[in-house]
Amino acid sequence: MSIPERVITIIAEQAMLEPSDVTLDSTLEDLGVDSLGLVEAIFAIEEAFDITVPFNANEPSAGDFDISTVGAIATGIQRLVAEQS
Repeated sequence: MSIPERVITIIAEQAMLEPSDVTLDSTLEDLGVDSLGLVEAIFAIEEAFDITVPFNANEPSAGDFDISTVGAIATGIQRLVAEQS
């Protein structure tokens, strides 16, 4: 499973949706993911990929990690995984 596919699966689980309902262009708002769901998704992603996501739950829009779309999150995860290797 590719990194984007794993990210979609994790976010779908947090949003209680089918992975087929989540696209790379989906925003978390479109998917009904609230701030708690976002934090849970970030934790699940960190655990799945054994990385630390530079994300501040108190200020989600602050920082360098783009959470504007599922695709942006997947791209950020790919970068973090590559940096760790």
